[in-house]
Amino acid sequence: MLRPCNNHDFESIYAVVNDAAKAYKGVIPEDRWKAPYMSRDELKNEIEEGVVFWGCQEDNELIGVMGIQYLQDVTLIRHAYVRPANQNQGVGGKLLSELRKKTKHPILIGTWADAVWAIRFYEKHGFHLVSAGDKNQLLKKYWSIPKRQIESSVVLADQKWFDTYPAKPNNT
Repeated sequence: MLRPCNNHDFESIYAVVNDAAKAYKGVIPEDRWKAPYMSRDELKNEIEEGVVFWGCQEDNELIGVMGIQYLQDVTLIRHAYVRPANQNQGVGGKLLSELRKKTKHPILIGTWADAVWAIRFYEKHGFHLVSAGDKNQLLKKYWSIPKRQIESSVVLADQKWFDTYPAKPNNT
């Protein structure tokens, strides 16, 4: 069952994120990895900054979460995680499909450049990598992340973004 998360889900969201984020250990730059991957304070801050989490619930337990954040002229998909035991069962795809229905704006997604499984997942669902130049501008404009994370991340966009903001010559 897909549903919006509420304040009572905070600890479950925290658990799903940190359980699934273990996949990043040894993959993302070592200086960006920490345990827990997302602290309770960081999660609280993300929610206060407007990230609204949706969850996939099975047997009264959240098995996947995905956030949506409306910013200016775009919508961001944030913090998409599925518990390892429930991956490759369509949970992420269902959450992404549901959240795509929640906006009319172009959608952007940021992820680690070395998280090839995440990039493949989004590409499978119709998203495409933006150019390196656009990536840097977008991460600085819409995300609050350190320079080191900008260097080691990518941004994917839906077709609506490419239609709204066509590629510019010499944009690398």
